[in-house]
Parts: sequence; C-alpha cells; structure tokens
Amino acid sequence: MTRRVSVVENILSANDRLAADNRARLDEARVFAINLMASPGAGKTSLITRTVEALRDRLRIGVVDGDLASTLDADRVAALGIPAVQVNTGGNCHLDAVMLQSALPQLPLEELDLLIVENVGNLVCPASFKLGVHKDVLIASVPEGDDKPYKYPPMYRGVDALVLNKIDVLGAFDFDVDYFRRGVEVLNPGLAFFPLSCKTGEGLSAWLDWVEGQVRSFKEQG
Repeated sequence: MTRRVSVVENILSANDRLAADNRARLDEARVFAINLMASPGAGKTSLITRTVEALRDRLRIGVVDGDLASTLDADRVAALGIPAVQVNTGGNCHLDAVMLQSALPQLPLEELDLLIVENVGNLVCPASFKLGVHKDVLIASVPEGDDKPYKYPPMYRGVDALVLNKIDVLGAFDFDVDYFRRGVEVLNPGLAFFPLSCKTGEGLSAWLDWVEGQVRSFKEQG
C-alpha cells in the first residue's frame, strides 16, 4: 500500500512540474487560461460557445477540447471561427499537464487573450491533475441534482468559480438551490457563483463580466 501511494505521489508531482511549465508559457504569451470541468452533459461546450459568441469581438479566444474520443466538440467550437485543438485522451478520464503541453504549440498563443480548456466530463479525476491554467471553473447543472457538493467535495473545494447551468428547468426538478449553496459554502466559502441558462441566456451577463474582468486584471498585471 505504501508503494502504491508513493507511485501516485510521484505521478502528481511530475504533473505539477509540467503544469508550472504550462503556466510559464501562458504567462510569457500573456494568455489568460480557464479550465472548465463538469460531469458529462452539464453544458461545458454550450457555455464555451455562448462565451465565444458574446466576447469574440472584444477578446481573442482559443479553445482546447479534451474528450475520450471524436472531434465533435472542437469542430463545434471551430465553426465559430476561432482556433480550436482537440485532445483525445485515449480512455483517460481527465486532461493532464502533458496533454495541455502538447496542445499549446498548435495554437497561435501570441494572438490570443483568453484560452478556454474544456476538460473531460468527470467529477473525480480532473480535480487531482493541475494543468497550469489561471482559474479552474466547475459547471454544475440542475438535472444532476442538488447533492453533488456533498458527494464530490474535492471537486467543489478546489475551484475558483462555480456555474450552475440549466436554471431554466428548475421548476421541473426537485433541486433545492439553498441546500446546494450550503454544501458549496462549507467547502469553498465565498466562491464566485453564476446561476445561468445557456439555452435562454438568463444569468449569462454576470458570467461574461467575470471572465472579461479576469482577463483584464491579468493583462494589467503585466
């Protein structure tokens, strides 16, 4: 058992070193990067397309899309006319720093302001593997249920912002927003929270303002 723990620690340590290299590369290019994590179907790609459509006239945006197989999501984003790279993980349930490192040279980083990374749909593995981005964002959705902060605490504890998507169907599900928020606050007090609907557009403006503000602050620091 001790040997297994040691191996896992070595893997994560190596990943952290590569994540630091990725951060240095992004900082050098003056590109602010966000890692979007969620369970399958929560709305990662929908939030990306909504964000791109709203901000592409003000920010130069690129996307890295991680998935087990296919290029469906990257193709959907590329159709909006922005640089997009697909990373197929070959069965791995998460992106890691090596995968992102392989994707960065395929993007015109010096021509970008914002890089959005869409992680593999999973509420467990992505929480353990740093990528080197500037902010980690979790997308929850109403149909998943209001108990997810209680069931997957590491994921909720480690993020910088939380989106609750599909609020347009709150009336159709037994989802207690207050109960959900209490679970989040215990794990991550004061976490930036954006209830919204990618379908109707309700609540999107607050999310877009946050993203644009984060990029602006990053640029001003340089």
